[in-house]
Parts: sequence; structure tokens; C-alpha cells
Amino acid sequence: MYVTDIVRNKINRLKTGYVFTYEDFDIPVNKVEALKKTLSRFVATGKIVRLSKGQFYKPEKTKFGVLRPVEYQIVKDLLEEENKIIGYLTGVSVFNKLGLTTQVSNTIQIGTNIERKPKKRGKYSIRFVRQKNTISKDNIYILQILDSLRFIKRIPDADITESCKRILVIINDFTETEILSIAKYALKYNPGTRALTGAILDQVYGENITNSLFISLNPATVFEFNISSDILVNTFKWRIS
Repeated sequence: MYVTDIVRNKINRLKTGYVFTYEDFDIPVNKVEALKKTLSRFVATGKIVRLSKGQFYKPEKTKFGVLRPVEYQIVKDLLEEENKIIGYLTGVSVFNKLGLTTQVSNTIQIGTNIERKPKKRGKYSIRFVRQKNTISKDNIYILQILDSLRFIKRIPDADITESCKRILVIINDFTETEILSIAKYALKYNPGTRALTGAILDQVYGENITNSLFISLNPATVFEFNISSDILVNTFKWRIS
């Protein structure tokens, strides 16, 4: 079978928005150049779109234009390596899914345990946020909520009090395991996040699980969030202004 036929058949089977690379094709080494030329021709005809060097996706076309891939597809190679979770999505895309903002962004943020330099991927900027907790498949959602509290002042086109109100609703639906987890993981965040997490958990579940968060804070520090006491009722205890 010709390389062109192999590539066409493969692409026809792919879902729209799926990001793929040269490695997705079972092509002999001596046919790699033919593969690259074939993919370039398919880019020229609009059958696929080049995301960045060596990365492509099958576009979903609507009356409003071509839809971009979801953030996970764009950076999936930076989130998992050899079936091991090495990062997770955070930032504006997650804040949007949590109902904290309606904004979208061409900057994709990834939480990771190691320091990494920003990079570009086509028109997308990728930035990395250091996460001190070990990242696993089971704790990503908790870490995303904590990141929302950590960056609550930076959520675009959002009111801090309304964001806090929304996070209160989310945490109110947590299971007992999730409640204990968020209190534990918050201990490795900055003091402001620990204070805000503690105040929310106090309000929703009581003081018995927030003692470690409370004693971790400097008693002389005041945390400025400008959150209405009508929404967060125990701001005085947690020195939140």
C-alpha cells in the first residue's frame, strides 16, 4: 500500500480534534520523508491542520469556522509520560469549566512537580505552574480547585466574591474523602490559599478538619481578598479582609 493511502486511511479513522504526530503512523524508517510530504499535502488541502512542528489534527468544521482542539489534546504529551501522570490542566481553561469565568485564552497552563520553561505550540503559549503536591489521576480535581483559590485574584472577567461563592457551592458537594484531601493538599500551598481554603472548609464543614491549616498561618498576617463577609462569614477568624 502506498504511503498516501496509509495516511489517508488513518486520518479518516481519527476523531475530529485528535492531535497526532509522525509516531502515530506505522511507517518504515525509509518512508518517513514520504510521510512528511503526504501530511504537508493534506495540510495544504485542508484535510488536516498543522498545530506545530510535527503535530497535526483533524479539524472539525462548522458554519462558524474550524474548531480548535480541546486543551488536553494540544498538550497531552506534557500531561502523561509512559502511562504516568506528570502534569494537569489548570488556569483559564479550568476556571472556565468550573464556572468561574466565561473567558477563553490561547495560554494553556499546566501544573507540574518540576520547574519548566514556557514554550510555544503554534499559536498557543504554554506555561507551567509549580505544584508541590505529588500529582496523581485521583487528586487532579482537588488540585484544580486549590489552584482556583490560589489564583482567585487573577481569574479574568470575574468578581472575587462571586468566585468564592461559586467555589463554596462546589466544595459543599464534596465527599468526606475529598474534604479531607483538600485540607491536606492545601498545606503545601501559599499562606493566602491556606487561609481561604480554611475559611471555606470551616463554613461548610466545621472547624475539626481545619486546625492544621489554622496553626500553619502566621498570626500577624492579614490576607487581602476583598471578599464580602455576607458570603464568607468567618473572615475575622482567618484574618481575611
